[in-house]
Amino acid sequence: MIKIICVGKIKEQFLKDAIKEYEKRISKYTKLTIIETEEMNHNNQEITKKKEAENIIKHLNNKDYIITMEIEGKEMTSIELSKKIDELTQKNPNLTFIIGGSYGLDETIKQRSNLKLSFSKLTFPHQLFRVILLEQIYRTFKIQNNETYHK
Repeated sequence: MIKIICVGKIKEQFLKDAIKEYEKRISKYTKLTIIETEEMNHNNQEITKKKEAENIIKHLNNKDYIITMEIEGKEMTSIELSKKIDELTQKNPNLTFIIGGSYGLDETIKQRSNLKLSFSKLTFPHQLFRVILLEQIYRTFKIQNNETYHK
């Protein structure tokens, strides 16, 4: 099972449509759950991240293998990510990806992470990043199953 915990709700219809499409595609391979938590908006970035972390923690359990999406995280190719997810799912039935809010993730979440992962040194809007993550998860399953899609 794959769980994705995201700070914030998707507002744009085109992103909602893309997310639905990838949810449908991924459902052929595994159970997928997307949890949206409230995006906080305090004047202080650290307070904002702390409050968002409190909401994220409510959705974690001890069985989760936690993968945080962080600019400082490890970069992988799609093939490397596919191999890593294959390896992880053999030992951990629950993979949980966490996408932070506009200010990133609080240290309390980063400390709970089993794998800090980065898709780029670039900064992406966190709403768009959800689509990017879903596409890479889908690509992972296509690679694992030797199905055409990955180039």
